[in-house]
Amino acid sequence: MKAVDRLVEIMARLRDPERGCPWDVEQSFETIAPYTIEEAYEVDDAIRRGDMDELRDELGDLLLQVVFHAQMAQEAGHFAMADVADAICDKLVRRHPHVFGDASVESLDALSTQWDAIKAQEKGAGASVFDGVPPSLPALARAAKLQRRALRKELVTDEADASRDAADAPEPLARALFELAGRARRAGLDPETLLREHNARYEAQMRAREGRS
Repeated sequence: MKAVDRLVEIMARLRDPERGCPWDVEQSFETIAPYTIEEAYEVDDAIRRGDMDELRDELGDLLLQVVFHAQMAQEAGHFAMADVADAICDKLVRRHPHVFGDASVESLDALSTQWDAIKAQEKGAGASVFDGVPPSLPALARAAKLQRRALRKELVTDEADASRDAADAPEPLARALFELAGRARRAGLDPETLLREHNARYEAQMRAREGRS
């Protein structure tokens, strides 16, 4: 039996209303989602520490999350684990015509342009470049992603000077972010909430600008 097939069968048994684990049976997409996010962060931590044994285990925990969600979806009649695998296989082939088809790319910039064109085609007419940027992302990560999308669409210009100033080195930037978090704390404000709200305003402005372009 293939290892992933074994995992799928184990998950199905755990979710069995009569013979399974009471905790696993009572879970839902909503209750499992926080664990999924936590496991992704633990994978990231193992990578940053260069611990390959830990990475193997954490990837297993993350795979379990995928199988758990797929099992609940199958029980509800939506899709199964095989459909999840088929969907990502199809997407990878579709988004890499230079590997699996006859397309050719001359540079990484051309590759990025091709990638954006394929994604836009998948989304269909009227789709926004900001679609698919999850509101649940940590605010700082979402801010950077929104900015990259706006720049790629040429809705804004990058105001940073081409020559990197000493103040833009990682440590001064990190210290500035840390100090801003302290300023928010002293003002009785949550920096995550502040940036999340600003992200929402920025996205609304960029979507309006996108609609006029």
